[in-house]
Amino acid sequence: MNQVLARYAVFVAGVKLVVFWLAVVVAVVALLDWAVRTRRLNPFGAIGRFCRRFVDPLMAPVERRIVRAGGLPASAPWWTLVFVVVGGILLVTALQFLAGFIANLIWGLGSPRRLGVLLLSWTFSLIRIALIVRVVSSWFQISPFSRWIRWSFVLTEWMLAPLRRIVPTLGPIDITPLIAFFLLSLIQGAIGL
Repeated sequence: MNQVLARYAVFVAGVKLVVFWLAVVVAVVALLDWAVRTRRLNPFGAIGRFCRRFVDPLMAPVERRIVRAGGLPASAPWWTLVFVVVGGILLVTALQFLAGFIANLIWGLGSPRRLGVLLLSWTFSLIRIALIVRVVSSWFQISPFSRWIRWSFVLTEWMLAPLRRIVPTLGPIDITPLIAFFLLSLIQGAIGL
């Protein structure tokens, strides 16, 4: 089993490397496309023609979404870079989570006490993930009633509602998810997980 986990770790390291270089390539292409869109580079030159022919069709879905949200089409390359970087981070995190999940599952099947500790640890992790999803969805102004986001509100509102009554907001910023994240870490440390 250790060999399988070691091979999986090598696979995850390879994925990290691919994601990093993909982000570097997308950053260079985004910089060139942004320079063409804002006319810092000649839009009729070789780079401009390349961007219009190959890059712009790839960024069209991002550009449509940005324009619908009231943004500028010239920011599409940078938002594409953000999506690639965030998507890569989420992919690597999911792969690492899967490795930890499998290792913990094998460890937890040893005794009922270990299984209870494992399930409690997973509960804390799920609530943390829900907090992160909730915060990120608020940045992009995604409806809390969206089928992709609703679960995070269901899992965290029981904890955030009482905190909101105690902790004042800092202008438009709600810091209760940060405090909840900190409290989860304290509780998890106190019970020895």
